Amino acid sequence: MTKVFSGVWPLLLGIVLIMLGNGMHFTLIGLRGGIEGFSAAELAIVTSGYFVGFLSGARFSPLLIRRVGHVRVFAALGSFMSAGLIAFPLITEPWAWTLLRILIGFCMSGVYVTAESWLNDAATNENRGKVLSAYMIAQTLGIIGAQGLLTLGDAATSVLFIGASILVSISFAPILLSVNPVPNVEVARPMSLRALFSNSPLGTVGIFLLGSAYATQSGMGAVFGSQIGLSATHIALFVAMLFAGALVLQYPIGWLSDRIDRRKVILGAALLGAVSCLLGWMNDGGMGFLMLSAFLTGGVTTPLYSLFLAYTNDSLSTEEMPAASGGLVFTFGLGAIIGPLVTGWAMETFGPYAFWPVLAITFLLIVLYAAYRITQRAHSPADTTESYLSVIPTASPVAVEAASVWAAEHAEQEREAAELESAEAEQETLSPSDPSRS
Repeated sequence: MTKVFSGVWPLLLGIVLIMLGNGMHFTLIGLRGGIEGFSAAELAIVTSGYFVGFLSGARFSPLLIRRVGHVRVFAALGSFMSAGLIAFPLITEPWAWTLLRILIGFCMSGVYVTAESWLNDAATNENRGKVLSAYMIAQTLGIIGAQGLLTLGDAATSVLFIGASILVSISFAPILLSVNPVPNVEVARPMSLRALFSNSPLGTVGIFLLGSAYATQSGMGAVFGSQIGLSATHIALFVAMLFAGALVLQYPIGWLSDRIDRRKVILGAALLGAVSCLLGWMNDGGMGFLMLSAFLTGGVTTPLYSLFLAYTNDSLSTEEMPAASGGLVFTFGLGAIIGPLVTGWAMETFGPYAFWPVLAITFLLIVLYAAYRITQRAHSPADTTESYLSVIPTASPVAVEAASVWAAEHAEQEREAAELESAEAEQETLSPSDPSRS
């Protein structure tokens, strides 16, 4: 294990620091927006701006990297992102925040593409799964840790925004001072939505709906907490619980999906998400109950993302996976843009607790469509499907492609090993004294 991470630990450290800064800024938008008197609808537009930028960055960052190189793109995007974080408390207007969020989303997507290209190049076929898993854990821990840092300052001042900017700035040091900028970035052109839907209707529709749910949780969770009167500490804890659940539930859900029909696992996970949202909606104000709802709701969201990727790959050849990965990231991004807008409108119209019913309806739509698709297509045996690998929704097409190819190769290796073991067992049953060999 030490040998696996000896060459990639600077990248992982840099990613943790980046996610500390980015995670702080996500929650700070809701906290400071509430202090400034922004409405839920205005903050929803601000939230969606990030995902507009993120989609654009995923598309254009590889082109920039091929033109001027990894280091220059990485440094330039980091500088713009750091400057954008500092600018939030200077211009407290919804339109300005929306533009800043688009900028930060674009920069963050480009940072992911660059860092994940280095990470993928540093990994080998033998350790790629472990390296990618460690990368996803580093991202999640960074987001959770960021919520703890928010309790160290006052959102009404510029201190926390400056702190987030500093974290992003210093995160590039371990990466730029240790990696060799040689990998090529070859992100395949995304598969068209029509082709993607034709290959995997459930994967396409499901990941679109999940994008809506994820963006609502990560972007509007702090807005919800602010509008119901939670303290800054409780808001930070609430957002942390949304991500902490993924660390706990990711493995058992993934383990289960490699053994039974993935559509049933998708249905069950989405149903758990819907029930937990309804429980949060009916909560009478108890903090423990609210945190449990956040833990379960967030806990199924990230595994569902990996499930939709894995299920879609089950219907594709290895050659089709890179293009499909780009298509899925794009589809997820479209949902992420729309989700906060719908939630913001609902919270503005029906009150802050509309946050939960919107999420519940989104999960229920996944449940209903998964149930429908189970009746339309035969079940693929577990031993013919691809392996499950944890991929978090903030990953760029680079990481998604790498994870998809690894999952296909790993599943093929497991099938070959199982066939070899079966053949050896059959041969052992034929002893020299067996009459059939006389």
